[in-house]
Amino acid sequence: MEPTPPLWEYESRARAGGARLIAGVDEAGRGPLAGPVVAAAVILNPNDPIDGVNDSKKLSARRREALFSEIQARALAVGVGIVASEEIDRINIYQASLRAMAQAVEMLPAAAEGLVPDHLLVDAMTIPGQMIPQQGIIKGDAKSASIAAASIIAKVTRDRLMVHYDGLYPGYGFSGHKGYPTVSHKEAVQRLGPCPIHRRSFRGVKEFCD
Repeated sequence: MEPTPPLWEYESRARAGGARLIAGVDEAGRGPLAGPVVAAAVILNPNDPIDGVNDSKKLSARRREALFSEIQARALAVGVGIVASEEIDRINIYQASLRAMAQAVEMLPAAAEGLVPDHLLVDAMTIPGQMIPQQGIIKGDAKSASIAAASIIAKVTRDRLMVHYDGLYPGYGFSGHKGYPTVSHKEAVQRLGPCPIHRRSFRGVKEFCD
């Protein structure tokens, strides 16, 4: 028997326990000063592994874009959840991340004509109130192919949104830093004040709110 590839070890363990439809779940955008937090849930096809899937942070933007298209085309199901900056300010970024993850899981049946996962592999945390058996894996995007695929979907989806917002709110440089607290971004907030997608509860923004 061939050894299990490293990024499929958690999936293999779940299948050994009886799971058949395993979804990886991850989020992107906890640290930025602006924009939504985006989560994705992905059910990969174990009979059609996608070469190069890895933690999105370890991939170039071009490689992420290419893998995004492959995952969308070849995964059994892909779900996305988005929680806007206003909601982040209302419930805090941790709770907003969990909400986005729950939304992403809920979207899976709609994305795949009723396909419901029977096991979740979640990056770093577990989703409260979730009836599907789940496992939180620290640094899971570097250890599980399913979570890595979700990290790519979440990251590319969010990056595309921030490029769109750059056109709506020029001057902040969203297409470059994607809302993260770079020096140029913080200087833009100080100079222009917050725009509608800034997280007003975050340090670096709240100081400049009316």
